[in-house]
Amino acid sequence: MIAGMWIRSTMAYRASFLMTAFGSFAATFLDFVAIMLMFSRVDALGGWPLPEVAFLYGLSGTAFGLADLVIGSTERLGRRVRDGTLDTLLVRPAPVLAQVAADRFALRRLGRVTQAGLVTAWAVVRLDIDWTPLKLLLLPVTVVSGCGIFCSVFVAGAAFQFLAQDASEVQNAFTYGGTTLLQYPPTVFAKELVRGVTFVLPLAFVNWLPAAFVLGRPYPLGLPEWVAFTPPLVAVGCCALAGLAWRAGLRSYRSTGS
Repeated sequence: MIAGMWIRSTMAYRASFLMTAFGSFAATFLDFVAIMLMFSRVDALGGWPLPEVAFLYGLSGTAFGLADLVIGSTERLGRRVRDGTLDTLLVRPAPVLAQVAADRFALRRLGRVTQAGLVTAWAVVRLDIDWTPLKLLLLPVTVVSGCGIFCSVFVAGAAFQFLAQDASEVQNAFTYGGTTLLQYPPTVFAKELVRGVTFVLPLAFVNWLPAAFVLGRPYPLGLPEWVAFTPPLVAVGCCALAGLAWRAGLRSYRSTGS
């Protein structure tokens, strides 16, 4: 209901909505322009040509864009904790997390999703992939699972803001920073970093591992082939852990009294 209110408010000024959505589209497109500029000087990045890097970029951007659309508003939780306006959400007959996620629901974020989806489509057209039913099924599963993984990072970051109210930039380092990391192939990063985003904060399951199967690329860290099909399980596990962190953070909340 809250999200619907913000959508109706947004669509009351459709010209403004179109301009802000296009602004979001253009801003994220500049990220891909930077990648294209790199490839104006080199033929491959870490052994990956432009269409394959674009495939990574598109999968990561689409998954993150959907998560940002659905639950990106949680990054403002620290402000509510500081000024005491979180109290108004606690007395409403609706889950607090759903209310926080729906607060100031920004439909303009569809611009990011659209841009990443177009890059994915362009990459698929340019790539010479031997498509099988399994690979075709893996693409939407990867996007949905990646969205779930990013949602869990958003929620875990919001839970941390119960303790450190000024920690929104820390959260952004793992959300926006995470999707920027995944835009590039794992071969350009140190193995310690690749291990960290595989076994500690499992962002590698957003696109690196499924893309390796689709493109026929070697798996990061020499992992077995079946790990490409585990993103749904990883997403469920991450969401469960994020849910526990959220409940712990909410229980620790003490009103400002204002």
